[in-house]
Amino acid sequence: MRLLLIALGLLAASPAAAQIRAVPAQPGSETEALRGVEVFLVNEGDAPVSDSGPRELEVTAADGTRLILERAPGPAHTVAPGGFAKARYVPVQVAGRAVPPGEAHPAARIPPGETVVQSSTGSSAAFTDRFEAHEPIYAAFGTGDAGGKLQVSFAFRPFEEDAPLRLGNLRFAYTQTMFWALDRPSGPFRATNYSPEVYADIPLDETSKIAIGYRHDSNGRGVPGSIDVNRIFARAEKSFDLGGDWRLDVAPMAWFYTGAKSAAPGLRDTFGYTALTAAIGQKDGLKVALTARGNFETGKGAGELFVSYPLTRIGGGMGFYIFGQAFTGHGEALDDYRRNASRARIGIALTR
Repeated sequence: MRLLLIALGLLAASPAAAQIRAVPAQPGSETEALRGVEVFLVNEGDAPVSDSGPRELEVTAADGTRLILERAPGPAHTVAPGGFAKARYVPVQVAGRAVPPGEAHPAARIPPGETVVQSSTGSSAAFTDRFEAHEPIYAAFGTGDAGGKLQVSFAFRPFEEDAPLRLGNLRFAYTQTMFWALDRPSGPFRATNYSPEVYADIPLDETSKIAIGYRHDSNGRGVPGSIDVNRIFARAEKSFDLGGDWRLDVAPMAWFYTGAKSAAPGLRDTFGYTALTAAIGQKDGLKVALTARGNFETGKGAGELFVSYPLTRIGGGMGFYIFGQAFTGHGEALDDYRRNASRARIGIALTR
């Protein structure tokens, strides 16, 4: 049956502009695919072409597991019009499979034990597999009063994904953003935003999620000078495959304020009640993300742009990104919520 499918795929080739079409053999399972999947690269055009087919492709195994395959290193050949070449692909990711009710997807499970790392300071241990990227982690610098902007952010999964009562959806997150006044004597940190969160991250399908939770934003100061915002929020996220490893993510967000009113009058006039994030990016390539928030009644708000590119593509195997960040509007730092300013910075990021 497998040979018949391959033969049908080869016979379906028709003259067209020179291009390669990948026709993979169907593996029986992920385990079988680990030994390599044979892929026929068919030249459907009318001119010779290199057999450098797609870097990645998706295939469904006989047991229903959907796998992302990546081409293994090997020599490239020239394929004559209407001809084909063979290439070997290996699985790099499980894209999905039919999961019986009540069973967690294997890719969603996390090891129950801690991870131990030995270094010059001794051994350290943590449940590192339970940490996730949250907002970008970066350090970016600009001229004048833009100064430096440093951000650390992470989310933590306290329970395994298949925990009872849907506790596997629970997340604790923390983001801290620091503003470094490099244009002042001794270069003090002029402001810091502290933002802990707790929320439920609920997948609807393989391309969309919703989240409901609570977020506290504070400048960390005591009375007087304290500014804090407490919000109950709902967020949705949808991912669109644009092809060629490009993806579009759209995430609208809405909230209402809770708790005692902040000591900062007029803050809600600039923070508003809604936000929208849109990001377009290519795996191992360029990514551009824009977030906008504001108050429709007052016409005040803010927008923030992130642009990043992995330095590992440039060379040297560096594990971080070149990173550009720009902000315009009110409230980049909570201490500046009344001020309308525009700033641009460039630096590096560990996550994006």
